[in-house]
Amino acid sequence: MDYKLLTALEAVMSEQSFERAASKLAITQSAISQRIKQLELLVAQPVIIRTTPLTLTDVGQKLLKHFKEVSLLQHQLVNDIFPEQAQQKIKIAIALNADTLASWFIPAISPLLKKTNIELDLHVANEQDTQSLLSKGKVFGAVSSQEKSVSGCKSQYLGELDYILCASPEFQQKYFSNGLTKDALRVAPSVDFDANDNMHSLYIWQKYNLAAGEYPCHRVRSSEAFVNLAIAGNAYTLLPMTQAKEHLLSGTLVNISPENSLVQKLYWHSWILEQGVYKRISMQVVQYAQSLLAS
Repeated sequence: MDYKLLTALEAVMSEQSFERAASKLAITQSAISQRIKQLELLVAQPVIIRTTPLTLTDVGQKLLKHFKEVSLLQHQLVNDIFPEQAQQKIKIAIALNADTLASWFIPAISPLLKKTNIELDLHVANEQDTQSLLSKGKVFGAVSSQEKSVSGCKSQYLGELDYILCASPEFQQKYFSNGLTKDALRVAPSVDFDANDNMHSLYIWQKYNLAAGEYPCHRVRSSEAFVNLAIAGNAYTLLPMTQAKEHLLSGTLVNISPENSLVQKLYWHSWILEQGVYKRISMQVVQYAQSLLAS
């Protein structure tokens, strides 16, 4: 395999443009197109679907995943062989959901950030979709609610994340003074992350038999912002206990449905052939999560 061709593939996909990829590699746009064509001739099928945005075929995904794995291992090898030299930052791409990022992931990874030359690239996605980023080679590791891992990767159990329904004391008094009834839920405004975040709708459906659309729901693409919306008394929300705990202790939020929690199992998925700093990241994430999350 000619890695010059795979370098061109990575540049086109990361830049989402043949022109910008050519500029990144300091070659002409014609040369970029020619390298992609050579790669497609080599594997006897297309590797890029020329849509907007550009996407990879199944073979293209496998090639890009392989290239990124080799590039990361090569980078690690150079740093291991020449530790006395000024090391380049190692770019680490990880996929995780917004709740994980807002609650426990940063404390988990923080010790390594202080000791190693890591540059994080965090991809926030639904916990059911993070694995697709792993299979496409866009990330080296992912937090997922799915146990089964994708080809070339392994899965490790992290624990259970408990979700509880929270609101400010004032909000509870205004909307739920007579309890958390279906009629009250049809009126009280709620808040979740976005249309792809089904945790809130799943909870309301499982516990109160109300489907999405039968109750008002704000959408705010920031875990911190929708917590603040709840604290301000503008909505109730479903929060992981790890994120809600400090607000429950301070009294700014209360658990409005203590008899009903939602438990989600979480798993860490990463490449089988991880070495060096990648292996240390996996160990750090798994050990921290297992010590923190209920099981």
